[in-house]
Amino acid sequence: MEKEENQNSQSDDNSEDNENKDLNESSENTELKPEDKIKELEDKLARAYAEIENQRRRYEKEKNEAFDYGGFSLARETLNLIDNLERSKVALENDEKLKNSETLKKTVDHLNVIQKDMISILEKNNIKEIKSIDQKLDPNLHQAMMEVEDHNKEPGIVVQEIQKGFMMKDRLLRPSLVAVSKKPDKNDENLDQNQKSEENQSKSNEN
Repeated sequence: MEKEENQNSQSDDNSEDNENKDLNESSENTELKPEDKIKELEDKLARAYAEIENQRRRYEKEKNEAFDYGGFSLARETLNLIDNLERSKVALENDEKLKNSETLKKTVDHLNVIQKDMISILEKNNIKEIKSIDQKLDPNLHQAMMEVEDHNKEPGIVVQEIQKGFMMKDRLLRPSLVAVSKKPDKNDENLDQNQKSEENQSKSNEN
């Protein structure tokens, strides 16, 4: 009995040794070669460097945008002051009690000076008016509010500026609100032609 127990214990020891041997061999097989380790480290380093470079570029872009367009909201609010000055001038000029008075002339002159100074300050900060009158309607710069019949212009030409638009460098600060030309309806054209022919006929009869 004792002999059998010794044999069993020896066989158990042998099996454990074999398992440990197999584990050591498998770990040795899975262990990377030095050149593979170097390559893996180089890949990790390259990815880390690329991520740092991307973060640096994002930071530079955000910094430049903050420098160039940091006053974007303030500039847009400032435009309301210019609009209010324009509305004030129109209201004063339409006041029947003030029309053709020296007081009105002086007040409007002062408002014009203030308005020009404000536009000059905006221009010094790379904020400029958008050219609209007689320009082809550009959806990127203009917002059409109404159409006006015009015999002398092609359709889609800006004929009236309702509210000035502005650019801040290459970014749209506010679009111009405009009225654009359109061709008269055929019925209207016929009426105009009939009226002109009647006028010509009456003139010839007078002669």
